[in-house]
Amino acid sequence: MRTPTNIGQESVIHKNLGLVVVGYESEDVWGSFFDSLRSSSIVPSAIVMVENSPVLPNTDSAHDLELTILHRPDNPGYGTAVNLAFTSLPANITDVVVCNPDVTLDSQCLRNLLEAFSTLDRTAIVGPKVLTTKGEIYPSARAIPGIRIGIGHAVLEKFWKANPWTQRYLGGYQGIEPRAVGWLSGSFFLVSRKAFEEVGGFDEGYFMFFEDVDLCFRLKQAGYRSVYVPAASITHLGAHSTSAHMRSMVIAHHKSAEKFLSKLYAGPLYAPLRAVLRAGLRVRARLASSAFAKDKN
Repeated sequence: MRTPTNIGQESVIHKNLGLVVVGYESEDVWGSFFDSLRSSSIVPSAIVMVENSPVLPNTDSAHDLELTILHRPDNPGYGTAVNLAFTSLPANITDVVVCNPDVTLDSQCLRNLLEAFSTLDRTAIVGPKVLTTKGEIYPSARAIPGIRIGIGHAVLEKFWKANPWTQRYLGGYQGIEPRAVGWLSGSFFLVSRKAFEEVGGFDEGYFMFFEDVDLCFRLKQAGYRSVYVPAASITHLGAHSTSAHMRSMVIAHHKSAEKFLSKLYAGPLYAPLRAVLRAGLRVRARLASSAFAKDKN
């Protein structure tokens, strides 16, 4: 195993910690991502990078890190790429960071996340406070979007941002103590490998969006907790690979929402409800995608 030579003087290589990072058209952010990882107080002993773009990026910025590169030019989606990366991690890895490359880590982020695993019983997945480039807190630890919360948020959020359904869905971000939440953003989290593999990893039926909601939902069904850890923090550039494809991303988001709600409300008794939700989501997707098309023109 190659030993990193340029990590911070106070950094420790954690032999049981791995990291999976999935990129798509991410050339501009790999350098800052690896620089922040190198400066972390804890550095994973194994890093698997999956590139979903047709062309592999330059990885000179990671020359001193223990890096395995997997190339999927067919772009199978985020969850599928993560699942593939897990199969390439060494057997000794027990906890895994899963993230996008358009983030930078606070130096104590990984240490604080690892410590949080012992805070609440049956914790399987922990996520940090996510900051925007303006230093604002992004709502990354949310409630599962069931029918009441989901419809209230979807209908009112654009016109009445302070409505109670949106507030309940997005969650509160005061305080510094870890707390259990419905789901954590897939942009960056730390997960128990055992728990992740126990529930089958990401559902590969999602190309992108809602795979993180679905994962945390299935972990909850298996008796595990998802925990938000505000003492740990990252900065997220956000949507760097989707900003040029916003119309198609809106459609993908609504398609994934439809799939998740069909799973949440499964069974014959909920068939009428699924039909109504399906129709509503498809109308909303058409309206939103049309708005993006007009803006582009």
